[in-house]
Amino acid sequence: MKTSIIFLSIAFLLASSCTSQKELAYLGNLPETSGEEKFTMVIPDYKIQPRDLLYITIKAMTPNGTIEDFLISARNTSGAYIGQGESGGYLYGYDVNPEGNVILPAVGPIKVGGLTLEESRKLLQTSADKVFKNATVECKLLSFKFTVIGEVKAPGTYFNYNNYLTVLEAIGRAGGVSDFGKRERVLVVRPQEKGSKTYRLNLQDKNILASEAYFLLPNDVVIVEPTKQKVFTQNLPIFSFFLTITLSAITTTLLLINYLK
Repeated sequence: MKTSIIFLSIAFLLASSCTSQKELAYLGNLPETSGEEKFTMVIPDYKIQPRDLLYITIKAMTPNGTIEDFLISARNTSGAYIGQGESGGYLYGYDVNPEGNVILPAVGPIKVGGLTLEESRKLLQTSADKVFKNATVECKLLSFKFTVIGEVKAPGTYFNYNNYLTVLEAIGRAGGVSDFGKRERVLVVRPQEKGSKTYRLNLQDKNILASEAYFLLPNDVVIVEPTKQKVFTQNLPIFSFFLTITLSAITTTLLLINYLK
């Protein structure tokens, strides 16, 4: 009788640890294919901070009719960029110093800290017009990196080379949520000037599309929490060990009782 109760308890624990199809879905409460629903998305404007890395070019036409980049230090004699990838950006990008300035050859220091990329581009254009004639300035953020950790298939830090990045795209870059990840409890940690701000997101809820944290900002950290099933699975060998000892003890006790009788 006791053995049957133990086996029934184990069966109940295994059944309760199973993951349903609903728990594995993303945006599960969206309308069916025949329906339509619109969401107002909030796209935050990132403000440049000290230690950011910027890609800046100042291009203009030379007297011989060719277009030249006057910030030519990142190029070799053949005109091709010798810096590629993260290391190339570090070597040939323009970093924002602790005072929020970038220092450009022939132009000098320009304060871009606290400005958006478009505001910085306009300011750089104004400064370049004082030195170069009919020049065009381009400004992009090279240091847009984000981190995805927790219950994803490929946790790590990634670089984004687009203007925008959603939390779903970030998790997709990390291989997606694993079978033991809580899609309804995803944490986004956003560093700010005076601390960090956190957001709780439910990837199964359509309202995530209107969340302030749906679009990630540089240096955001996405954390996917584990489910209780993972805790149970990791502890299963220990449970099995104690169960084996318990069953052996019960069996031995029953044999001794039968023998003594």
